[in-house]
Amino acid sequence: MDNEALKKLIVETLQGKKGKSKFYLKDFYAMAPDEKPREVKNLVNKMVQEEILEYWSSGSTTLIGLKGVGKQAHAEDED
Repeated sequence: MDNEALKKLIVETLQGKKGKSKFYLKDFYAMAPDEKPREVKNLVNKMVQEEILEYWSSGSTTLIGLKGVGKQAHAEDED
């Protein structure tokens, strides 16, 4: 699968998840089981740089989600 198709798959999958906005990196591996984990990780990092996705950290855990989606995104807008 090429990178553009994989990006589209990731975005559509994340948009389809109801009630959950942040995911572990391993969840992205499951979205593309035919791809090598390193390729998926590099693509996710690229999507963060392109501001499609964003990292969220609790201090001990780093999660990834669509930029501007989720409770934390709305709380940060109000600050």
